[in-house]
Amino acid sequence: MKKNTYNKIYEIQKKIRYIEEKIAFNYSQNKMRCPTHLSVGQEAIAAASGLALKKKDISISYHRSHAHFLAKGGNPKKLFAELHGFKEGCSKGVGGSMHLIDLKNNFYGSTAIVSNSIPIGVGLAYSLKLSKQKNLVCIFIGDAAIEEGTFFESINFCILKKLPVIFICENNFFSVYTHIKNRQPPNRKIYKLASAMGATSYKFSQDDPFKLYLKFEKLFNKIRNKPMTYFVEIETCRYLEHCGPNDDTILGYRTFTELEKWKKKDPLLFSRNHLIKKKISNKERIKTLDRKITNSVDKDYLYLEGLKKPKFKDIKKILYKK
Repeated sequence: MKKNTYNKIYEIQKKIRYIEEKIAFNYSQNKMRCPTHLSVGQEAIAAASGLALKKKDISISYHRSHAHFLAKGGNPKKLFAELHGFKEGCSKGVGGSMHLIDLKNNFYGSTAIVSNSIPIGVGLAYSLKLSKQKNLVCIFIGDAAIEEGTFFESINFCILKKLPVIFICENNFFSVYTHIKNRQPPNRKIYKLASAMGATSYKFSQDDPFKLYLKFEKLFNKIRNKPMTYFVEIETCRYLEHCGPNDDTILGYRTFTELEKWKKKDPLLFSRNHLIKKKISNKERIKTLDRKITNSVDKDYLYLEGLKKPKFKDIKKILYKK
């Protein structure tokens, strides 16, 4: 893997982390009124898969979608504007945090309803097959999506029609405050469930984002060359509350000790240390890159100050009609 690729994987993770932290820090100003699901702790999956995807590949996401939007090339300015309800946002200011879209980069949106984006992704994949395009559709889902009927119907259709689809399941173990052990049968393995249905299925780790990238790159090339349905489960952890900018360990549904175990093996920290250890970069260059990222994000956030207050008099023009 080229040095530039190593650096890019770190850079994407760092950029997503800082953008999410920027949102969390400013959320208390009461200027962002949409429910916001942050990806702090889960950036490695988006960074590795996003870099391995080609621009013509399609990705589609769920309610925790900021990282996927950004990793596919989404503009931070448009993300910030969307969260604040400005027409300059990626969804014209009426979608909010859970309804992001960037058709120029083939990010076909996200949705607040659990599993609701899955059949849309399947339809897009079917269109690729019918038009004989050598691209793929990456459908990001959470562990709770496995509990919805539309998942089973959709993956069954994908397998039957040999569609160029990869499901990437970000398993952070919780649906809001309920652990997976209280929602699904004991000893069930999500990736094995997908395999039993006929998908080629794997369980990857986010601990080493560089290895994760190489695995995604290999898989994506396989799908482009020979359309098939794949499923990848990756265990991860969201550091903040299910919906909002705060630490929620005080609620008691998970412990501080449990959270600290995940933070000790933070993929972003691993990536930084790996670049230094392997002499791909050094502390000074990484500090310079970090400053460049934070300055750029800060500037993108200040862009909001020049925007006028949102007006919704033309809202009917941007809504779907029957």
